[in-house]
Amino acid sequence: MSSGAVTVTLFLNSFTLAWMHSVEKIRWEEQWRIEGNSLHVISASVRGSGAGMEPPLDSIFKEGAWHYTPHVPPQKELRLAHSPFTQEYELCFDGRCTPLNDFFLTLPQIDTIVLEACER
Repeated sequence: MSSGAVTVTLFLNSFTLAWMHSVEKIRWEEQWRIEGNSLHVISASVRGSGAGMEPPLDSIFKEGAWHYTPHVPPQKELRLAHSPFTQEYELCFDGRCTPLNDFFLTLPQIDTIVLEACER
């Protein structure tokens, strides 16, 4: 995970990326698995629908959220906007969620956080 010139290394095989939709204020989660040097999204859920966030037709509603499998190829990196205008992304693993900015000692007010896999 990096931001500008700062890099943080986490030893994970999988994680959940969670965020709040900036307009609808509805939680969205994606479960990711790391394989080699790629990130694979394996499932996702959204707790409602609205502005640009309609659940796909093959979604299943259970436990208060729409669950589905995104049809996205493996990614080399995920680029996430860090801004005072939206709620912070959260990285969830080992049973807890932590705002991404908590992983950095300093972070500019507006920045891009990059998540990428690296082979051990």
